Amino acid sequence: MLNTSLFSVLVHEQAARYGDATVLSYRDYERNEWLPVSWNEFSAVVRRVSAALLSLGVEMQENLAVFSQNKPECLYVDFGAYGIRAVTIPFYATSSESQVTYMVNDAQVRYVFVGEQYQYDTAFRCMPHCPSLQKLVIFDRTVVKNPQDKISVYFDEFLQTGDDSLGEEIDRRSAALCLDDLANILYTSGTTGTSKGVMLTHRMYHDALIANDKVLPLSEKDVVLNFLPFTHVFERAWSYLCIAEGARLAVNLRPADILQSLQEVHPTCMCAVPRFWEKVYAGVLEKIRQSNPVQRKLLHEALLVGKAYNVDFRMRGLIPPVSLRLRYAFFEKTVIALLKKTLGLEKANFFPTAGAAIPPQVEEFVHSAGIRMMAGYGLTESTATVSCDHIGEHKTIGSVGRLIEGLQLKFGKDNEILLRGATITKGYYHKEDATRAAIDAEGWFHTGDAGYLKNGELFLTDRIKDLFKTSNGKYIAPQMIESKLVVDRYIDQIVVIADQRKFVSALIVPEYALLEDFARRHHIPFTDKADLCRNADINKMLLFRINTLQQEFAHYEQVKRITLLPEPFSLDKGELTNTLKVKRPVINRNYAEEINAMYAEDLLPPEV
Repeated sequence: MLNTSLFSVLVHEQAARYGDATVLSYRDYERNEWLPVSWNEFSAVVRRVSAALLSLGVEMQENLAVFSQNKPECLYVDFGAYGIRAVTIPFYATSSESQVTYMVNDAQVRYVFVGEQYQYDTAFRCMPHCPSLQKLVIFDRTVVKNPQDKISVYFDEFLQTGDDSLGEEIDRRSAALCLDDLANILYTSGTTGTSKGVMLTHRMYHDALIANDKVLPLSEKDVVLNFLPFTHVFERAWSYLCIAEGARLAVNLRPADILQSLQEVHPTCMCAVPRFWEKVYAGVLEKIRQSNPVQRKLLHEALLVGKAYNVDFRMRGLIPPVSLRLRYAFFEKTVIALLKKTLGLEKANFFPTAGAAIPPQVEEFVHSAGIRMMAGYGLTESTATVSCDHIGEHKTIGSVGRLIEGLQLKFGKDNEILLRGATITKGYYHKEDATRAAIDAEGWFHTGDAGYLKNGELFLTDRIKDLFKTSNGKYIAPQMIESKLVVDRYIDQIVVIADQRKFVSALIVPEYALLEDFARRHHIPFTDKADLCRNADINKMLLFRINTLQQEFAHYEQVKRITLLPEPFSLDKGELTNTLKVKRPVINRNYAEEINAMYAEDLLPPEV
């Protein structure tokens, strides 16, 4: 049952209800086991955080920063801060020195909580450039402090500074918390320019939790694996909903461990981005390809029957015929059950998925495997969810669900989605011009996303700013093309090039291991990845596969030339945001030579 109490008292009220039941667990890497945290322990630590913050002199609505990978301490600091009406600002664990410096100075942060060695080292180097910054609080006891650092403290030392006599002040501030108080400032990843701090209030979270509770089948029986960073509004708002519902959170500290964590935790729920499911899809297809003929036939048949049962009938609100129900029941208990167990998803309830376009083949596969993916759409500025699939209502592959309660939606110029409601931000921190550019005089927030409604379901077409116009005057939606092609097992990453060009081309980061295997099987010699990517036969093979996938595109939308890259796009080179979205201007600049080579006159395909 949803607890709609204010965040200042939510954890403590849940502790009174659930006591010594487990609310959190996390992997202890030294002991290599998952350690539980009870509701009572959670509440006690949160209370100590509140007291320690007061001892530091933290004022009401003062900004505190949390610069860490996912750890239980992130939640302790959040709710400890809310208890004294302070504001938390999460930084991505991979943030650079320049990004941290910018955010600390923009928000005038005095205290930064850091996770592991990288975050500590980065934040410490920022201190001379951040006049407001006074102290770092370090979560991980194994972090080695700089010899010149005389002011930073470890988290356990910080907790000991809380004075028991401050209990009355904590209660006074907690009771005074206002729904219009700031809860967080979340800095956007900055794909198109300077990062902006989105202001999220307690009212926005309060109304978002109520609206999501009405459409998501989440309860205290669920075990939820935290995979996305708590910095991401999707995981943050989702985790708060889980806490309000009394569900148990299993905090995955390191993203690379996710497959192992799935096997160990056996979650009923996990929010994810499409990239996760793309990897699962590619892995299953590769497993099918390597299976013996009998196994291959069974897996194919199971997924075909699963598609017919779940996609063609159930998702459309139709009752499957008896023969199909019987066949599906057989495969569900055998092949599909084994597939789910292999993935660690045999206890699956539902899996919210958002953050980018979901390739239709991937979405269809997940449903065919009997896994209830709930597609959605949201932004930081909308406190995550704008729309999502609703239980009991028909669902179409490719849609991002139905609007949640409390939001108004209309379409502006170029079919841009405009939003208004209680869960929409009032603006960007210290950015009045940016706020006026995003929110018009009537209060409509301009999302920058184009879309349409059909039978109550929302469909996205593309980011308006990402639309390309070829030199022939044709408009290209790159994300749509990329989402169709990235499902190929030989493609890991793809970026479409078309703006002001005569035709569409693409930069491709291949799945190197599969490409090397192909080369060996076809006796194609190579010395390294660069040699492999330059090989004409390899490029011809991949372009043939792309042409098969893009047959449904208009001729002017089809990729005509490709370049395979020997190194993946990276955060270090500024090519990806912290949420792993591509920064197209940076890609265009970093690979200008490769791009221009695809448009050399002697290589041009026929005019399109």
